[in-house]
Amino acid sequence: MKKGNLYLSLPILVLLLSGFGNENRNRSESLFFSEEISTVHTKENTFYRKKIPFLARDYNGFKEAVAFKESQGKYHVVNGYGYLGKYQFGTSTLERLRIYQPDLFLKNPSLQEKAFAALCSLNKWILRKDIQRSVGKKINGIDITESGILAAAHLAGAGNVKKFLRSKGQESTKDAYNSSIEDYMKAFAYYDTSFIKATKKPAL
Repeated sequence: MKKGNLYLSLPILVLLLSGFGNENRNRSESLFFSEEISTVHTKENTFYRKKIPFLARDYNGFKEAVAFKESQGKYHVVNGYGYLGKYQFGTSTLERLRIYQPDLFLKNPSLQEKAFAALCSLNKWILRKDIQRSVGKKINGIDITESGILAAAHLAGAGNVKKFLRSKGQESTKDAYNSSIEDYMKAFAYYDTSFIKATKKPAL
């Protein structure tokens, strides 16, 4: 803080996020920067400026970006449609991952992280041929990337993403909050998701 100045800032917070696994910690670690928030006073008004957090473009950056979009990164959130946790899982998706107790899932951050990783692995397996055919192309002016595909699958399901890609964008889907496959393809492009293994039956 600088007394007498018209500018007040909070220091940058740096949080070191844990790796996906201890054996791969060096590869998947990323820094999360909650960037500067400042208050600027003038004679007429007070303005508040808040920058969007920066995330490294690795797996941790990808999952934290998705989490921020879904729930602002909060593990105990349940939205108005009953979607649960940091990554906003539906009960049918949890059952597909062999998780049958939503209340316990909501209270277990570690299980939520494992469930997100497992769903990414499953979706990558389901969409493996579409990823191979589509990455590097443009659809509706959007660069198609693997991370964008996986994020869109988290939003709309792998089946709907498959329809979108194979119809060259003619068949799209939006959620109840009006977020579309195109929105997620664009917002989550160019993260490095090569760390995620395509697995038909991922273990938690």
